[in-house]
Amino acid sequence: MIDQANIKVQCDPETGLCTIPDYKEEAEIIDWKEGEEIIYIGDPMCSWCWGISPELNALQRYGEANAIPFSLVMGGLRPGGGQKWDEEFRGFLKHHWEEVNQRSGQPFGYDLFEQAEFDYDTEPACRGLVTARVISSEKALSFYELTQHHFYVLSKDPKQVEFYRPICTALSIDFGLFAQMFDSEEMKQQTAADFGQSRQWGVRAFPSVVYRKDDQLYLIAQGYAMYDELKNRILEIKGEIKGKIRSESAG
Repeated sequence: MIDQANIKVQCDPETGLCTIPDYKEEAEIIDWKEGEEIIYIGDPMCSWCWGISPELNALQRYGEANAIPFSLVMGGLRPGGGQKWDEEFRGFLKHHWEEVNQRSGQPFGYDLFEQAEFDYDTEPACRGLVTARVISSEKALSFYELTQHHFYVLSKDPKQVEFYRPICTALSIDFGLFAQMFDSEEMKQQTAADFGQSRQWGVRAFPSVVYRKDDQLYLIAQGYAMYDELKNRILEIKGEIKGKIRSESAG
């Protein structure tokens, strides 16, 4: 388990982190396969996850070039929502979006803050990704990025199933199938399982990136990071593992 007990802030412009609330869903024990994997834990409605999006896209391409699978696990920043949509909360969000824009260069639209009411419930956006992941796992990251773009730039509401129609069209995903699955109890349960899994690993802040070697998990980034930092950390860990194996063999 990754130790994150010291993380207490909700959003930090210095580290590029958004922390998550407690979640009671228990996760299944995973029987890991031998091999490598890059695991990204995030939420489509986490602003720093939008900020790091180009870097994660580059990391996925690195994984593809080196036969390292890339997986997404949804952590659930604000599942269930319920935060009062008042001036204080809107100001809080807008301030953090501006910070992410300044640091990452990612575009933002601010029409959302003109709405009289909005429930910042991130579970449906996470469920949208989980649904797309089940339908076409190889398109998961692209679906995730387009979900972020439609929310952060176009100010659309990911709680509505019609939000996903243009995204499915762009990625050649059957929207009829997607819509049917999106509202199903099975997808809700799988999304809850993602939330529970991330917490079982000890991940309590987004974005987080983990490198897996066999049944061992290594945290390579927590918060905003550039592609070179992510890649170099993986190479560093791979080198350490090889060194350990050689040392044990020599012993």
